Amino acid sequence: MDTIKSFNGYGKVDPQEELAFKRKTRKRLIILGISLIVFVVLIIGAVVGTLVHNKNKNDSNAVPSSQTSSAAAIKGVCSVTQYQESCFTSLSSMDSSNSTDPEKIFHISLKVVMDSLEKLSTFPEEWMNRTKDTRVKEALKVCKIVLDEAVDYLNDSISTMNVNNGEKLISVPKIEDLKTWLSTIITDQETCLDALNDANASLVEDVKLLMKNSTEYASNSLAIVSKLLGMLGDFGFPIHRKLLGAVDSGLPAWVPAGDRRLLQEAMPQPNLTVAKDGGDVKTIKEAVARIPKKSKTRFVIYVKAGEYVENVILDKSLWNVMIYGDGKTSTIISGNLNFVDGTPTFSTATFAAAGKGFIARDIGFKNTAEAIKHQAVALRSGSDMSVFYRCSFDGFQDTLYAHSNRQFYRDCDITGTIDFIFGNSAVVLQNCNIMPRQPLPNQFVTITAQGKKDPNQNSGISIQRCSMSPLDNLTAPTYLGRPWKDFSTTVIMETEIGGFLRPQGWISWVSNVDPPSSIFYAEYRNTGPGSSVADRVKWAGFKPTLTPAEASKYSVQSLIDGASWLPDANVVFEST
Repeated sequence: MDTIKSFNGYGKVDPQEELAFKRKTRKRLIILGISLIVFVVLIIGAVVGTLVHNKNKNDSNAVPSSQTSSAAAIKGVCSVTQYQESCFTSLSSMDSSNSTDPEKIFHISLKVVMDSLEKLSTFPEEWMNRTKDTRVKEALKVCKIVLDEAVDYLNDSISTMNVNNGEKLISVPKIEDLKTWLSTIITDQETCLDALNDANASLVEDVKLLMKNSTEYASNSLAIVSKLLGMLGDFGFPIHRKLLGAVDSGLPAWVPAGDRRLLQEAMPQPNLTVAKDGGDVKTIKEAVARIPKKSKTRFVIYVKAGEYVENVILDKSLWNVMIYGDGKTSTIISGNLNFVDGTPTFSTATFAAAGKGFIARDIGFKNTAEAIKHQAVALRSGSDMSVFYRCSFDGFQDTLYAHSNRQFYRDCDITGTIDFIFGNSAVVLQNCNIMPRQPLPNQFVTITAQGKKDPNQNSGISIQRCSMSPLDNLTAPTYLGRPWKDFSTTVIMETEIGGFLRPQGWISWVSNVDPPSSIFYAEYRNTGPGSSVADRVKWAGFKPTLTPAEASKYSVQSLIDGASWLPDANVVFEST
């Protein structure tokens, strides 16, 4: 294992060790470069092989060379996907221009996804009228919300392919955006199925059949951007010959330039003040009703000290909202919606943020439904590039639902019992206090439950430089987490772990059944009495230790592309 003390750039590092690390990094880049060349040759080989095969056919049966070239190019691009047959068939039927440009083929793939998603998005309302089961109706409402969001993120993906003069079409920030949004589109569809499964709906299999095309097509597009366009972009290959030039700034259009100052300032000037004894409004819901839709500028809400008992939703149309209070124990938003009383897990959130660029600071989110009520979310975030700074999340089961997209949590307190940090976002938690609490009798405690469904999703939970200690007299068996889906990804690193943890560290979703080898669970340089990996689980997908290079993939810089949206003065963070 490399001997460098931590990631390059963090802490004091011996000069000789840093030099050795740089040499190894350079060597890895050379190997990666060679791998890329081999990969491109394979793609070209697929194209050439098809051309030669067609050339040798009887001339009377030959197809025009442009169609042959296009079919070969599509076949080559589709070779990187999980669903190659559906990829080739769907793209061939849509490609009227007989394109051989991988970038244009990818663009066509997005249109294929859009056609299937638009058809799919109509079913929740239609099926709500067919059932009298209130739980199923509520689950179908969740399906409508997430499928509408999926269509929006697909529109964003298509829009980002349209460039101005002088812009690079393929650049690292754009690739990261596309990977994130396509990952979310897959997550949204899975969330619909989860809601229906939880409601024991008999129509689950019918919905799976309805989703077959949209999930496969979205997976295909994600594979293309991750494995082909992403590699070409990383190495600067100009696959679109007409548009070369300025490097993208990395900041999406919805991120206001003034955000560097918002988190640095002690008290940003609010657009609205919420106070029980005065202010502009007396409830947070009233303030939310006044937020302009799809704003490119930051809208700031200040919530004075007090406990506000209300369920607040910032939907996908509310961009660039910042909400701050007088402290995570002074300003509290509280609710008690829960699964046992008939609300789907997704909808139990006391506070939910879906619009892009959400920031919360110095405020607490609480779900007061106790453990007996099962799933009861305090906060749900599907906001891309969302920041939670000096906040608290207080609950029991499913406290913090980091649903999707890129998220960052710093200096936060999180309490709970079962799966109390869960979801399928790309999320980094730094310098947070994670406090498991006593569950119901005969229950165990799991801190995390990560929900990565597709191998190319860029999601995962990274807990870095945090502290894990019990909130109360914790006697129940306690684990770092359990894999929720086939490709679940969770890394705990440089974190202090108390002695409350069971030595095996992790537990399977299904009792006594090892999770699939496709998961990625790992620990890296943790400290404290619970950090020993000597008796950890022996799963094929668990790594008891990582090299610094492997661990760096789960840093702010790599996992959530933080350098492009967490500028130096914006919020305290370590990028590595």
